[in-house]
Amino acid sequence: MECSLGDVTIHYETQGTGRPILMIHGFTPDHRLMTGCMEPIFKEREGWKRIYIDLPGMGKTKGSPQIESSDDMLDVVLRFIDAVIPNESFLVAGESYGGYIARGIISERKEYIDGAAFICPLIIPENEKRTLPAHHVLYRDEDFLAKLSKEEKEEFTSISVVHDEYNFNRYRDEVASGCSIADEEFLAKIQKRYGFSFPVDEQLSSYDKPSLFLFGRQDSIVGFKDGWSLLDKFPRATFAVLDRAGQNLQIEQSTMFTSLIHEWLDRVEESK
Repeated sequence: MECSLGDVTIHYETQGTGRPILMIHGFTPDHRLMTGCMEPIFKEREGWKRIYIDLPGMGKTKGSPQIESSDDMLDVVLRFIDAVIPNESFLVAGESYGGYIARGIISERKEYIDGAAFICPLIIPENEKRTLPAHHVLYRDEDFLAKLSKEEKEEFTSISVVHDEYNFNRYRDEVASGCSIADEEFLAKIQKRYGFSFPVDEQLSSYDKPSLFLFGRQDSIVGFKDGWSLLDKFPRATFAVLDRAGQNLQIEQSTMFTSLIHEWLDRVEESK
């Protein structure tokens, strides 16, 4: 499906009917990152309309000369919300950069958002200011890795902490597939103004709806310690740091991920 906003046309997909949940992927992949981990969950639940967006410059959404920063990215997503689910209450789930954009949405539309989930969320935009663990591999299936091409092996092992066939296949299909078609020139422009021009987490005084923060203990991309600064701003949030998980927590700890997303949705349904 496509949503024309004038300066940019957003590609998105919807699944199911009912209460809307906006799913926002990370920086460089596309909506398949979110469909891969979320759709199996909704095979067991009814009454939810899942909206999977491709952010500008990623997936099938082309970049635009008018979009130059994360402020502009947030503005695009807010306009998309106004066009696709105008004046409706909804949930938001974001992974990595998508979790950063999600907090921007909450800062602007808090009264409409019934719950929020953050998967390995970007907390601090500036890489040099993040508290990061060293990249640490916990498991390697050497026989399987030997079957990969040099390029596949280098790409997969540079970010993952569990190196086996299951994790590679999901990484290839859900993450790398989107990265391979991203507009790198456009995204390089966004990276120059990667942080919002406003202090999003300071601006957000408190968000008291059911929430979930999932961090990978071995996530060397965005880390996990910086997220604890948000503990008091989300008084109804579960904060979980999962061992044996890096930036692709939803894949490397798929069972725990599924369980915790179900529990989050249970709390949302109960509160409504």
